[in-house]
Amino acid sequence: MDQNVFDDPRITAVGLLVEAYAGLSARFAAQYDEHDLSPVEFEVLMRLARSPGNQLRMTDLAAQTSLSTSGVTRVVDRMERDGLLCRRACPSDRRSSYAAVTRAGLDRLDAVLPGHLRIIEEWFTGQLEPDALRATLDGLRRVRDAVHPGATAGSTDPAPVDDTAAAQG
Repeated sequence: MDQNVFDDPRITAVGLLVEAYAGLSARFAAQYDEHDLSPVEFEVLMRLARSPGNQLRMTDLAAQTSLSTSGVTRVVDRMERDGLLCRRACPSDRRSSYAAVTRAGLDRLDAVLPGHLRIIEEWFTGQLEPDALRATLDGLRRVRDAVHPGATAGSTDPAPVDDTAAAQG
């Protein structure tokens, strides 16, 4: 094998991405642990909080998180028991249901986010000049959309009329 293949910039690009992700993930995991959340629970809360009506259909949540539908069901079951989420019937499709953030879930996010944003600023966005950050975000979106086309599933759908789920809990 040609030794130069190991110096291929494509290998370097993926290696740097993996190393950066691993380093950030370790910092985030320690911070989530301080708030009694797992990384996947934080991701679920953020995905729901950033969606119309603070909710998503379970199938869309699975698509956005790359979890299987049964994996999402297990996470939502656990988070519902902890009072962070609730389920709602889908008014337009009886076979579907929504996962929605409760007041307790939003409160937990409010507690986590200041530290989370400090980590992001210190170890990611603060390392880049504004133009480099814009270019990085553009590139990451293009790669994300290519490799994970369902990453924004349901995030632009209007919220169903009954948006009382966030008030529960």
